[in-house]
Amino acid sequence: MSSLNLDDFTDLIERPDGGVRRDAEARRERQIVPPGALGRLDDLGEWLAAAQSAVPVRPIEQPRVVLFAGDHGVAELGVSAREAGSAAELVREILEGGRPVSVLARRLGVPVRVVDMALDCDPESLPEAVVRHRVRRGSGRIDVEDALTPEEAEAAFRAGVAVADEEADSGTDLVVLGDVSVGGTTAAGVLVAALCGTDASVVTGRGGLAIDDLAWMRKCAAIRDALRRARPVLGDQLQLLATVGGADLAAITGFLLQSAVRKMPVVLDGVVVAACALVGQRVAFRAPDWWLAAHDSGEPGQAKALDRMALEPLLDPGVKVGEGAGGLLTLSLVQAAAALAAELPEQPEPEKPEDSQTSAEEEPEPEQEGDSS
Repeated sequence: MSSLNLDDFTDLIERPDGGVRRDAEARRERQIVPPGALGRLDDLGEWLAAAQSAVPVRPIEQPRVVLFAGDHGVAELGVSAREAGSAAELVREILEGGRPVSVLARRLGVPVRVVDMALDCDPESLPEAVVRHRVRRGSGRIDVEDALTPEEAEAAFRAGVAVADEEADSGTDLVVLGDVSVGGTTAAGVLVAALCGTDASVVTGRGGLAIDDLAWMRKCAAIRDALRRARPVLGDQLQLLATVGGADLAAITGFLLQSAVRKMPVVLDGVVVAACALVGQRVAFRAPDWWLAAHDSGEPGQAKALDRMALEPLLDPGVKVGEGAGGLLTLSLVQAAAALAAELPEQPEPEKPEDSQTSAEEEPEPEQEGDSS
C-alpha cells in the first residue's frame, strides 16, 4: 500500500505572509510614484515580498527554468502536428541551445534543467543528469488505457517533489516551470475538462505547432473518450494522474506542491503546467498563492484552468511554443517589479505642525513704527 498521502500537503502549505504583504503595500504608498501608476508591477512586488517574507523585497538572483519531459501514447492517434514519440528530439535541441527557450535563457543568463520522466527513447542517448528520474518509456494511450500504473504515478510524483527540494536547497529563488512533450496538451485537456466539469470541445486547442481541423477533431474525440475514464477517479488526484495524465504531468504536480511547501515561487508556462496546477489546487487549496501565471498561450484549456484558480496571466504575447519560453518572457517583469519595490525612494515626511509653530514662535517680532517719546 502507498505511503504517499496527498492530504498532507494541505497542512504543510501555508499562504504567503499576509502581514508582510500589508507592510509592502504600506511601503509602496510612501514611495514617490503614486500607487497604481506602475500597474501590475505593484502587485508583483507585493506578491514577491509576501513570498519572501521580506520588506523591502529581495532581488531575484537565482532563477531557473525547469522542464519536465515525456511522450504520450495518445499522440499515436494523430492529435499532434509532431510525430508520436519525438519529444526526445526537442529535448536534444534544447540541450544544444537551438530552441526558443534556450535562446531566451542564454540571453537572460538563466540555467535550464530538463528532467526526463517518460521520453520514448533510449536513456543512453541523453545525459545522465536528464534521465536519472525517468519512470518509464512513454505513457499509455489514455483514451483506452491508463497512462501509468499506480506505482509509476507515485514514483513520478515523488520525483517532482525531489526535484523541487533539489532546487530549493540549491538556492533557486524563482522557477519558470514548463514541459517538453508530444501529446501532452491532449492529456492536459482531459484533466482540465474533468476537474472543471466541462465538455471536450471547450478545452481542445490546436497545440504549439498548430494542427489542422481533422487533427483537432481527432484530438477532441480522444479527450472525450479519456474523459469517460477520468470521471470515475476524480476523487483521487494521484489515480487521476495515473489514469489520464502521464509521468511528466504527475511530476509537475508534485513539483508544484512541494515548491509551495518550500515557499519557492513558480511561474507557470502553458496549458500542461496549468492543468497540473489545477490538480495541485484540488490537493491543497492554498498552493496557487505561490504561483504566477506567465502568459496566455491561446489554449482554451489553459484559460479555463487559470480562471478556476483565479490566476491572471501577466502577458499576452501570442507565444504558443511552450517549453518555458513564454514563462521566461515574464522574468524581466518580475525582476523589474522587485527592483522598483526595493529601490524607489520614499516621499519625504511632511513637516509636523508643531515644528511649524515652533519656527513661527522663534521669529523676532517686527519693530513698531511711531514716536518713541
